Order: sequence, then structure tokens, then C-alpha cells
Amino acid sequence: MNESTNGTSITGAPATGRPGAGSPVTGPGAGSSAGSGAAGRIDAWAAVSALADRSRRALFDYVRHAGCPVSREDAAAATRMSRNLAAFHLDKLVEAGLLVARYQAPTGRPRGRGRTPKVYAPAGDGLEVTIPERRYELIAEILADGMAAAPDNAVDAAAHQAYQRGQVLGAEVRAAGGGDRVLAALGSLGFEPARDGSKTLLHNCPFHALAVRHTELVCGLNHAFLRGLAEGLGANVDVVLAPRPG
Repeated sequence: MNESTNGTSITGAPATGRPGAGSPVTGPGAGSSAGSGAAGRIDAWAAVSALADRSRRALFDYVRHAGCPVSREDAAAATRMSRNLAAFHLDKLVEAGLLVARYQAPTGRPRGRGRTPKVYAPAGDGLEVTIPERRYELIAEILADGMAAAPDNAVDAAAHQAYQRGQVLGAEVRAAGGGDRVLAALGSLGFEPARDGSKTLLHNCPFHALAVRHTELVCGLNHAFLRGLAEGLGANVDVVLAPRPG
């Protein structure tokens, strides 16, 4: 790895599946909520693009602070725009993964005649975009799980959690099939992998700031995570730490 103290190379033959598209590891959120499953990930760039519009940003803020599902009529009144325009922007926010929508009678009001109104609520736990990609939530979850599992031996427990987390994600990618599973998995996690002969070099550390401050701990967890990922992928590779300052 060329960017931080957490340098890593993966040596061995690439793991490949049936011909087809690669199968990236995904999680709930891009560059933020990290890697806890292969479904439900928000496209961070689509979400950011959606919020570039002031009207959508105003509607999103209103729904996020409302404390209950919001109807089109209420959102329109609160943001001083027409119902049709509010409906258009709210549905665009749903498409971007920032809101969820369903049909439900407004909270605290008797249901009238006609169709049940469409209401909106925030989706997910939040959104963060970083360049290059960072996954501090992933390392925080691993550390918290390790502390909860064995408070008196948290470091070893966290390493075990890191290995297991990597193994689960690798198994999900392997089950999905596709092309070069190693590159796909590492790329989707933000490691920016590149082939160098029989090696795969990682040009980005998703845990960079923490790796600089707590190199031995964070690099150790990263190493365990990548070993688990390789195991889950069924890849015949060796994971080697090659720290470089920077």
C-alpha cells in the first residue's frame, strides 16, 4: 500500500468466478456506513448530487427533522412550494436513497375519504463522502464488537472480529460470482487495488488517520480483516503488511 503506514500487498493468483461482471462488497452507505452486508447501499454520489438542489435540500432537512413520516402537503407547506413540485423533489430524494416512501394516513389525523396519502421518512443512518474513501465506521464497529466480546482482551477479540467480518464479506462476494473477485472486493471497500505481476498492491488505506496514530493496532486489524476477506473469497493468496510512511 502506497498511501499510509498501513501498507499491504496481496500475493497469489486472482480468485475468479464464472465469466461476467465483478461482484463488489457493498454496505449501507458509500464511504461511510461500512461493509456490514451486501444489500441496501446508497450511491453516495447520486445522493450528493440530489442534495445540490436547494429545494431538495430544504425538503430533505424538513423530513429529517420532522420526527414522523411527512406527507407531500405538509412538506410543500413547510418549504413554501407547490404540492406538485414538492412531490417531484421528494420522489427524486427517494430515488437517490435518501428518503423512503410509503402510503400511510398522517399521524394524529383522522383518515378521510379517498386514497391513502404518500408519506416520506429519512432512510439509513446518514451519509458521508470522503476522497479518497475512508471507512472509519467499519473499524469502529470491529473495535466495539471486540470490546463487548472480551473487555479484558479487547485487542485479540477485535482481531478475531476483523477476521470474521472480512470472511463474511468475502463469502458474499464469492457466492455472487463474477470476474476477479479480489479486485472487486478490495475496490468496493476503498483500498484502490492494482495488479503488479503476481501481487495486488493497495494504494489507499480506508483507515488512514487512525493507522497513522495507532499503527500497530489498526494495521493489525486491517491485516486480520484482509486475511478473512481472502479466506471468504476462496482466494489462494498471502496477505503481507508492508508499511510505508506517508
